[in-house]
Formats: sequence, structure tokens, C-alpha cells
Amino acid sequence: VGEASVVVDVGGVGLELLAPTATLAKCQVGQSVNLRTQLIVRDEQPTLYGFHDPDQITVFRRLLDVTGVGPKVALSVLSTLPVALIATAVSNQDPGLLTAAPGVGKRTAERIVLELRDRLPESLLAGAEASPGRRLLAGAGEDAVAALLALGYRESQVKGVVAELAADAPDDSAEALIRKALARLR
Repeated sequence: VGEASVVVDVGGVGLELLAPTATLAKCQVGQSVNLRTQLIVRDEQPTLYGFHDPDQITVFRRLLDVTGVGPKVALSVLSTLPVALIATAVSNQDPGLLTAAPGVGKRTAERIVLELRDRLPESLLAGAEASPGRRLLAGAGEDAVAALLALGYRESQVKGVVAELAADAPDDSAEALIRKALARLR
């Protein structure tokens, strides 16, 4: 298991799979894993991508359909944000959450939100719309983002981290979110 990939032994042959951080966290040396894969051939160079969750590979494939988004950017989005948060950003038309991913600027994030609105599976979008606090950065989350921006952090860094923390612990105060975000951002 490496920083961005995992080598899987398949019948005595080692296959390197590029994978999001959530998938890499589930892989341990010597342990059996079940991964869904996507083969992409660019410039006669085949590259395998692996995902532990069927929703991840679905979102990965949909991201590849977005103009200007290639496998590296799609993998970056999935490594930075959980699938539920991506669906929430698309459902709420909030491209600011997506700019937390390296390689995703404001225009790319807006394009992702616009083009995925009708392409993501209903099960993902329904889950995002039914999630408590339809806007993840409401209340304490917005206050935490404002405070971190005042400390000099970039909006693209802060929004995704605070949104993920707020989704994990919706009852946290702004102060608790700021402490947790600072620990993650350092």
C-alpha cells in the first residue's frame, strides 16, 4: 500500500491500482480485498483504478464524463471528499465544496455541479437531499469557515474540510469545528 496506489496480488501477478485515500485506508498488507476496477488507456499506457465502494466507481465514471475532468482530477476529488459530500455539493449546487480538491478550480467545480446534476444516480442525490441540514455549512460550519479564512487559509482548503467535519458531527460548535479543522489543515 503506497501513498496513491496499492499493488494487488491476483493469481501471482501484482497489479498496481491507483485509488482514492478512502480505498487505500481499507487495504492492508497480506489481507484479501475486493475492489472494483476501471481500466483507462491513455497514450497507449493502461492504468488501473480501484475502488472499495460501488458508489465511488460510479461517481468516478460520471466525473470522467465532465468536460475538462480527467482521471487524475476525478481521483483527486474522490480522495478529498467522500461520495456523500460530492452528491451534496451537486444536489445543493455548491461548487465551493468541490474546490477543496487539488486540481479543481472554481470553473471546473461549477462545470462538475452543472454536468453531474442530471447524471448522478437518484440513490446518491436522494441521500444528499434527505441528509439533515441540507446545507452542510449552515450555522456553526459557516462561522468556522469564516474564522479559518480570517486566519489566512484559502477557501478551497477550508470549505471541504469543514463540510466533512460538520457532516461527521453535525452538533459540533463552531469552536470545535475550528479546532478539528486546524488539526487537519496543519
